[in-house]
Amino acid sequence: MLNKIALENILFLDIETVPQSAGFDAVPEEMKSLWERKASHIKKENETTTDSYRHAGIYAEFGKIICIGAGYISGANEKRIIRIKAFAGDDERKLLSEFSEMIKKFFSGANKYLCAHNGKEFDYPFIARRMLINGIALPPALDTAGKKPWEVQHLDTMELWKFGDYKSYTSLNLLATIFNVPTPKDDIDGSMVNEVYWKQKDLERIVRYCRKDVLTVAQIILRFKGEPLMENGNIEMI
Repeated sequence: MLNKIALENILFLDIETVPQSAGFDAVPEEMKSLWERKASHIKKENETTTDSYRHAGIYAEFGKIICIGAGYISGANEKRIIRIKAFAGDDERKLLSEFSEMIKKFFSGANKYLCAHNGKEFDYPFIARRMLINGIALPPALDTAGKKPWEVQHLDTMELWKFGDYKSYTSLNLLATIFNVPTPKDDIDGSMVNEVYWKQKDLERIVRYCRKDVLTVAQIILRFKGEPLMENGNIEMI
């Protein structure tokens, strides 16, 4: 199937998320009680509810998106270029609205696909849920209600690598390493995004990290298709 999908018809994605508040003390009272109920099922042994709040960013009900990286490939062979744009900021509704307009335009043609690593379990549903919470109508590419599985145009590099095997999780970093793709984990990793955003207030650092992940997803798809990797001179950050 993958070999039948043209590279220029794929929009590569990655998102970065954080808890909605800098710490549990800043959470509204009603949401505190709801997080306490959630934390009772997920927190580790000897971990307090306050400590467990650092994990809130992976749940759309308690987290928010601070950056969406999106990349697309154009051209062929040595003239092939990937352009990667980041939608980022403290105003989640604004960045989601801008991203929604982008994918509406991208999907105006036929046979278009979204592609992310673990996107079916995380990125796609997280974006959709946060759009609804922010009062943004879902673009068709994310509105999967009532669609048959083959009508949902979502690719997932982790799912593609499983080949039907559901025993384990394979990280993007591991795939990058085994395919000799330059690793995006040369500065921060996902576990550090919360601290970099809330404590260091360095959103630009997170944006750089997100863009690298988008590039890595695209490079892995190139490996899956038996294509050469993108060289530095053919990568544009816009």
